[in-house]
Parts: sequence; structure tokens; C-alpha cells
Amino acid sequence: MNKKRKEDIVILDETDKKILEIINEDARTPYRQISRDLDISVGTVHNRVDKMIKTGAIKKFAPIMDHRKLGYDLTTIIGVRVKGGQFQNWENKTSFNNNVLGIYDVTGEYDAFLIAKFKDTDELDKFIKELLKEPDVERTYTQTVLNVVKEDMGSANML
Repeated sequence: MNKKRKEDIVILDETDKKILEIINEDARTPYRQISRDLDISVGTVHNRVDKMIKTGAIKKFAPIMDHRKLGYDLTTIIGVRVKGGQFQNWENKTSFNNNVLGIYDVTGEYDAFLIAKFKDTDELDKFIKELLKEPDVERTYTQTVLNVVKEDMGSANML
């Protein structure tokens, strides 16, 4: 696992946090509107957003999709146990699957957990069977999400 070094952590002041909250609510908000809302210059908004992009505090601007409206009604959490030493190879191959939203290296009985979305159980079944054909995969453990209580990958609430 990657350890964070002190120099890797980005310190945000209150103005940066307010800018992020506005952008998180609607990334299309013009800098001019942000500057009016926060009573700062457009140049300040521009410079601060650029700095947050360069430091990695902002990774990218992307739409947050409603997967259910796109036909992906089934959310799953899949634990995967991988044969020793092959984890990186498996992870790289799996991350390109369009159904996989996240891969997390974890401690415990499984080496990783996947968060994935599927249109139906047939699509999930096919995915799991393909996953188990991988020579590096020893075992999987699949849970189906019944109700999404909170799902906000772009949240600025942690600021």
C-alpha cells in the first residue's frame, strides 16, 4: 500500500474549501459566479482551482451519473482472494471492466473488494464466472446491495 508522506498532503484554506463546495455542487458553475458568491476576484478563483488541479486535490471534473436511470439496477460488493504475488496483474486487468466502479486493496480474508454495477443478475453471473476463470483468482464472495443509503463519490462533505 502507498503511504502518504507529509509533503503529499494538500492543505486547503476556507476559500479553497468554499470553491470546492460550489464546484462539487455544479462543476459547470462559471468562475465569475463563484467570484461573486465568495466576493473574490475571478483571477483568484482561477488560480486556486488551477493549484488544486496541479496538487492533485482535484483529480478531474466528471458527471455523477445515476446508474439506475442508465439501466444498471444491481449494485454488488465482491470480495476477491488472489493467489500470492499475482495481485497487481489481476488488478490491472480487472480495472478495465466497465462494470467495475472501484477496486480497493483491503486487509482481512480477501485481498480486494470490487464495487460493481450490473443491469441484471444474468450480467452479474457472467461477470463472476469470467472472474473465476482468471488463473490468479482463488475465490470470490459476492454481496448484492438491497438499498443504497449513501453513495456520493464526489462529496465535498469531508472538507
